[in-house]
Amino acid sequence: MTVAERRRRQRNRRPLHPTQVVFAGFAGVAILGTALLLLPFAKAGPGAAAWNEALFTAVSALCVTGLVVVDTPTYWTPFGEAVILALIQVGGFGVMTFASFVGLVIARRLSYRGRINAATEAHAMGLADVRQLIMNVVAISVLIESIVAVVLAVHGMAAYGMGFGEAVWFGVFHGISAFNNAGFALFSDSMIQFVGDPVVNLTLSCAIILGGLGFPVIMQLRRHVARPRLWTMNTRLVLLMTLALLLVGTVLITALEWSNPDTLGALRWDQRILAGFFQSVQTRTAGFNSVDIGAMDDSTLLGMIVLMFIGGGPAGTAGGIKITTFGVLLFILLAEVRGDGVVNVLGKRLSRAVHRQAIAVVLLSVALVVGATMLLQILTDNRLADVLFESVSAFATVGLSTGITASLPPSAQVVLVVLMFVGRLGPITFATALALRPRSVAYQFPKERPIIG
Repeated sequence: MTVAERRRRQRNRRPLHPTQVVFAGFAGVAILGTALLLLPFAKAGPGAAAWNEALFTAVSALCVTGLVVVDTPTYWTPFGEAVILALIQVGGFGVMTFASFVGLVIARRLSYRGRINAATEAHAMGLADVRQLIMNVVAISVLIESIVAVVLAVHGMAAYGMGFGEAVWFGVFHGISAFNNAGFALFSDSMIQFVGDPVVNLTLSCAIILGGLGFPVIMQLRRHVARPRLWTMNTRLVLLMTLALLLVGTVLITALEWSNPDTLGALRWDQRILAGFFQSVQTRTAGFNSVDIGAMDDSTLLGMIVLMFIGGGPAGTAGGIKITTFGVLLFILLAEVRGDGVVNVLGKRLSRAVHRQAIAVVLLSVALVVGATMLLQILTDNRLADVLFESVSAFATVGLSTGITASLPPSAQVVLVVLMFVGRLGPITFATALALRPRSVAYQFPKERPIIG
């Protein structure tokens, strides 16, 4: 092949779609994290971790999920815990956002292709503000994580007699894990030992809620917190749905588990309310638990499955179909029932393109969860309720578990790995990344309406 032909082929080679770059970036970091956790000194005790244990833990951390197949504080060394924490932080930022930030720090510039990739991952509306968006994401994350770390560290020393180093690691690890909605904990029972501690519960809850709002909402509130008329539809919808779902979740979990002696029934009345609120917050896609999830009633698990599937706000650290998607579908339903010609959301008219997006996200998500649940039922002999709970928890990057994840065979754990990966990227991004070559259709078919309902 001549030099001219080689150059011609390079010019004609189609560059990767931004979603494919995001996909490849997450996959590359997941492989790197797995390799680091496979090192002998990442695992406590003799030998190295098994491949499925390292892969599952790395993907769970990178996708800020929190599901585990081994006990984090006893199985991993401090090096292994540090790798997990780094993966959580990178996954919370977003791989492309983190890479762009490193590029800005080192080279003090960001290429056009880098801006496109970062904007695609962060769901930015344009390219002009990508540099500022990246810096804001990093600044907000570090600030909130630092505040949470300080509060937890001081409380750890004052209330539990922790040494300085232990308290700092306690604060830093759980501060990063909470804000990024990861749910990894340094205790074998997660947060059960702190079930009656309002400082730990409320501090972690605040960090999780803020992370679940999404960076666009946090940045807009920082600028216009006292001027709601300047809030966008996205900010209003996220705040409204977050408050509504937190309230519904708290009432649902507290009421259904109030007399269950294995969960809330053994606590004082005020601790029951606190634990019910804390577990409601976790359904925003964090994975801490202050009571035994496996001991909950099936009706409670079903309610939590719905809340986990909805998830948190977009362009943040939360997973699920996103509360904006759920909110849009509610307003579409309301408009259809009322016979309105257009869909109005909190004083603004909704674009028709958003209708199709919301429906596509929900249908793809339902198909993924149902397919994965059926596959897990084939591969294991666990109850349908437990398997469905694990599937939704993995897809929505929640991390709550009924306790069956560690006992699943490697093949079933790989199913959950795929669910976590797809859930973190988003079903639309994942499907677009796998498309071989997007093409535009230069024609339209005649319009016709089937009978609906």
